[in-house]
Amino acid sequence: MPGLDEDLVVHKLPLKPECKPIQQKLRRMIPEMLLKIKEEVKKQFDAGFLQASKYPEWVANIVPVPKKDGKVRMCVDYRDLNRASPKDNFPLPHIDTLVDNTAKHSLFSFMDGFSGYNQIKMAPEDMEKTTFITMWGTFCYKVMPFGLKNAGATYQRTMVTLFHDMMHKEIEVYVDDMIAKSRGEEEHVVNLKKLFERLRKF
Repeated sequence: MPGLDEDLVVHKLPLKPECKPIQQKLRRMIPEMLLKIKEEVKKQFDAGFLQASKYPEWVANIVPVPKKDGKVRMCVDYRDLNRASPKDNFPLPHIDTLVDNTAKHSLFSFMDGFSGYNQIKMAPEDMEKTTFITMWGTFCYKVMPFGLKNAGATYQRTMVTLFHDMMHKEIEVYVDDMIAKSRGEEEHVVNLKKLFERLRKF
């Protein structure tokens, strides 16, 4: 996955100076869950989202969340790291405003950014702070993982950068959800073309 250009955005992890690094110890898990986690780690490693971490100061545990299809969503317990991170106050849109802005239109296309968070790279100096521990070693994220305190703000800031001239006109954006809206079919085709061209550009 190519991801967004680092000149456009990287996710940074500034930390409060008074907060000391915390290294969580490996939690016990049942063997079946360990194998599912190993499979998910391999999948993310092969996709280029992860790299091995050698001497991390921050270490978090994995929290497996079973999905309906029998697979496991691999969440990382970033509570310690999140407590040490100052809040990024970039605003998320008010949902009622988005609804009001779309209500006057007759055609909508709803889109979800595929692996959206993973399209934004971590700042190289902050990658190791995202380290998590497994039975097979420690790994950190090269891309922005889900679960970090300011990940939503970084994503929304990026979307505003990409679509500032289209928002509240042809489209509405809420983090990784996009709605193309139009009053008629011909206009809708034009708006979708403009949106897809913008996505392809970046």
